[in-house]
Amino acid sequence: MAKSYANYLKKHTEALVKDVGIEAACALTGKSKATLGRYYSNNEEHADRFMPVDAVVALEAASSYPHVTSALAEVRGITLSYDESSPNEKRGGVNSDVVALSQRFAVLMGEYNQSIEDGVISVNEAKRLLQETTALQKVLIEMKLHLEQEAD
Repeated sequence: MAKSYANYLKKHTEALVKDVGIEAACALTGKSKATLGRYYSNNEEHADRFMPVDAVVALEAASSYPHVTSALAEVRGITLSYDESSPNEKRGGVNSDVVALSQRFAVLMGEYNQSIEDGVISVNEAKRLLQETTALQKVLIEMKLHLEQEAD
């Protein structure tokens, strides 16, 4: 596997574990904190370790967003879409989605403005930008779902 993809998947694995919470992730997967940490560790000794698919499924069922599945799709150039039975579906509509989209985009631009102020985006700043980008992506997925419902 290309190293860039490996790091990308490990970052999304870490986001998934943190989304669910480390204690809950341990309970859901039957894995220890140390084992879960190895799945997203960038240390050379753990470079070939990835979370098993059954653990990803268990965690994504409890998470607010399918972090690893989304990352795998992005690596392949695939766009994901939730169906109407999605447990993550929120009530509202396109109008509320537009408001949420505007708010998320404003937060992302604010983070970017702060991050680029010194001409360099640090690792922590990049992580904050990634979180905001992921939040924006969630809103877009919800908006797409609502638009698909209205088109039916």
